[in-house]
Amino acid sequence: MRACAPRWKVRSLAQNRPFVIGLTGSIGMGKSETAKLFGGEGIPVFDADAVVHELYSGEAAAMIEAAFPGSTRNGVVDRAALARLVTGEPGALDRLESVIHPLVAERRAQFLENTDAPIVLLDIPLLLETGTPTDAVLVVTAPPEVQRQRVLARPGMTEAKFNALLARQMSDAQKRQQADYLVVTDKGLDDAREQVKMILGDIRKKLRA
Repeated sequence: MRACAPRWKVRSLAQNRPFVIGLTGSIGMGKSETAKLFGGEGIPVFDADAVVHELYSGEAAAMIEAAFPGSTRNGVVDRAALARLVTGEPGALDRLESVIHPLVAERRAQFLENTDAPIVLLDIPLLLETGTPTDAVLVVTAPPEVQRQRVLARPGMTEAKFNALLARQMSDAQKRQQADYLVVTDKGLDDAREQVKMILGDIRKKLRA
């Protein structure tokens, strides 16, 4: 297993809340696929990106339209229009996050309250940047050349956009320094799946100790 020594304090599964793994990683590192692997092992997953998509089609739409007039169409956030309004506008991203982050945090709290699973996974791209509390931090990573190849293969992606996205995120090296566990995704799904299984085995073993 490629992992850091865990910093979290071991506790009993008998406590009345799940053990929370926080999953994060920079763009193009393989977060979504890694989250699916945890789901395949029976771990409930909170997907922050999926929640944001739901909010854009629901309760957040009117709030975002008020903050960014012209960002919605037929009561749903037009992501392309919103991106045009936010890009290059000082403070715009902070304003958007001030709308979205509290709503995502509310959904996350509901997710944690409504599960009786002993271990859960929070898939949150800005986990470390936002200081979301977890019991263990898992960082998904890959070599820089693999990351670049993956991201630039996305439709509409350019070098300039990629570099701008990287500039807004904590670096991969900084994230790895704060990780309790790593999943390295450059050798395919089977290899990543084995890492996930070993991480879960390690957590379960320590929780039973």
